[in-house]
Amino acid sequence: MIAQTLACLLLILGVAFGLSRPLAGRLGLTPAEDLVAGAALSLIGAWGIAWAVFTTGIPLGAYWLIPIAAAAGLVAGRRSVARLAADPGARDLMAGQLIVTSWCVLFLSFVRNHSGGAWLGDWVEHWQRAHYFLREWPRDRLFFDIYQLPARPPLGNVLTAAFLRMTTADYAHYQLIMAALCSLAYLPVGLLAGRFGGRGAARLAVVILLVNPLFMQNATYPWTKLQAVFFILSGLYFFLRVRDTDGGSRTAGILCALFLGGAVVTHYSAGPYVAVLAAAWIALGLGTRWDRGFARTTLLAAGAGACVLAPWFLWSFAQFGVHGTFLSNSSVSMMQKTPGNPLVTMALNLRDSLVPPQARGFQGTLFRQSSPWGSLRDQLFLVYQLNPLLALGSVGWLAVVAEGWRAARDAARRDRVFWAASLAGFVVLSYAAYGDRDHYGTGHICLQSVVLLGLAFLASRWGRLGRGWRIALALGWAVDFCLGIALQFAVEDFALDRWVTPALSMAEVSRTYGVVSQANLSEKIIAQFAYFADILPTPPALVLALLGAILCMALMRASRTPGGA
Repeated sequence: MIAQTLACLLLILGVAFGLSRPLAGRLGLTPAEDLVAGAALSLIGAWGIAWAVFTTGIPLGAYWLIPIAAAAGLVAGRRSVARLAADPGARDLMAGQLIVTSWCVLFLSFVRNHSGGAWLGDWVEHWQRAHYFLREWPRDRLFFDIYQLPARPPLGNVLTAAFLRMTTADYAHYQLIMAALCSLAYLPVGLLAGRFGGRGAARLAVVILLVNPLFMQNATYPWTKLQAVFFILSGLYFFLRVRDTDGGSRTAGILCALFLGGAVVTHYSAGPYVAVLAAAWIALGLGTRWDRGFARTTLLAAGAGACVLAPWFLWSFAQFGVHGTFLSNSSVSMMQKTPGNPLVTMALNLRDSLVPPQARGFQGTLFRQSSPWGSLRDQLFLVYQLNPLLALGSVGWLAVVAEGWRAARDAARRDRVFWAASLAGFVVLSYAAYGDRDHYGTGHICLQSVVLLGLAFLASRWGRLGRGWRIALALGWAVDFCLGIALQFAVEDFALDRWVTPALSMAEVSRTYGVVSQANLSEKIIAQFAYFADILPTPPALVLALLGAILCMALMRASRTPGGA
């Protein structure tokens, strides 16, 4: 399994960094921008090839066209590859990506059962969707017995299916592929951090992500939210490039639209970000009085975004009609089922996300269980995963708020208005897009991009922080890692129970946990899944040693970076 794991990761990263190399190297970007834009273009290109293979009905062996094209791209773009290898900033991002991906994959070896909060069944649904694109799932059968195909956009599932077809179509490889694709969210985080804080910030961003519970849980839970975050933050970066030049950068504008289009066909949580950035684009156009150059850039960008969206939506219209395409999404169906004023629902969900249920005195029955560490894990899960402020870290959210206020005070009025309006728009529209009422909070659904943007901002401000803040953040990150990551994976691995009660079976131990954990394990047993953790031969002690070595490497890189980060 170790050799297969390395081959699978090499395949995915090779496609991500090779497929678009001849094109990306000719866009006139800085090397760091070239690296990130190239990865996003490669995934969109791979999606295009895989989608064409699936919809035309040709043999699925044609999925191999993707790595063949990537290998050809690396050869044809070898000068561009050499340019990236010679640039310190691009090397930092690539090394950071390898560290983050390795960290995420190693943590998969502790996931023997998906559990935490009320997260039930999403992993089954996306597994089934991947098999639909392997032509192993009937068109008229619902996913997880609930959702039609158009309820979720397909990019992540199509890519996963293609990589499964080229490796092994079992659940362990599915976890591995999904984790590798999700881990790519580091790239735009590092690029944004470097934009505002230099190379040191990009390196520090690696450490911050390694110890952030929201990132680690979403990177190892096989769904497509973090894959969408990769495209959203990449699109945001190139929107900022357009804004830097008052609309004068045509290449950046087209890339922004391409990547936001990629985000939409990955996960519909991208919708609020597209809406806000579209409004900001229009405001930018009004500022330039829609001169000929900006108008031409707008048309080209709109056309580029449409080219990414069209293959999915035109096919869905033809297969499922307008109603199935637009009204089968869970946000729409939940809104139809939830009585009352939708604005009140939105406001209450926002309140319940920002104020933890423990502070409100809300005690639901969903997380009742006899396991003390299972109960503690679920209570902390609600804090780290569903609360968009505390998802930044137990101390990190205070630092982000304080530094955000300081940055706003020092910024030009134009920048202050842009960021205040954009962040407010992201938050408000994210809660408006979710139609159901959830007393535990819904920050994880659409606001992961805002959280990772906040972490990038925090990394960029590290050099401006005083000694007291740095010590507090370091202690906070240690707490976050222990309570939000180590405890979470120890429960998913049943490690504490296997140590305390070694005579009990996994099913017997599971009955001491909440009903959600039990239901997920039942799904695993019924489907006879072997998880990555079940078949990896590496001893846990060796995995822990490797994780320790990776964390030390990330810390040393961050401490040695020019600029003091």
